[in-house]
Amino acid sequence: MSESPRSRQQRIQDTLHRLEHDVDAWIATAGLDGTPYMIPLSFLWDAGTILISTPAASPTSRNLLSTGKVRVGVGPTRDLILIEGEAAAVEDDGISPELGDAFAEKTGFDPRELTTPYRYFRIRPLRIQAWREADELTGRDLMRNGDWLPTD
Repeated sequence: MSESPRSRQQRIQDTLHRLEHDVDAWIATAGLDGTPYMIPLSFLWDAGTILISTPAASPTSRNLLSTGKVRVGVGPTRDLILIEGEAAAVEDDGISPELGDAFAEKTGFDPRELTTPYRYFRIRPLRIQAWREADELTGRDLMRNGDWLPTD
């Protein structure tokens, strides 16, 4: 157990650091029939959104195109960031060479170089929670309705 719960301000700082530096996340989606689907994907934190890329024909891509709803888990269970968000496909002209390069550098793979067609999605966080131990369950909400909550 941690020594004491972090303040909201510290949790927000830690969360932003993790989003900028972590590479992988669990991406959970569901289709119109409600069937859940979860997959690990690499991501880039960019301009307050999460940028992912997945094969265009994948269940994740189909689910995001049909519902736009997504949950993202970053980190281990004892240092978790849980994000609920809305995803939107990024058109091919929306990935500038600089953004594509930044994604490739951070994630270690470049979908632009693959023969399988990939699609990029931007995930806009609507709710963010972060906690490490049971003593941090209270106050785990850091963002609601896309707005960061006031710091302590």
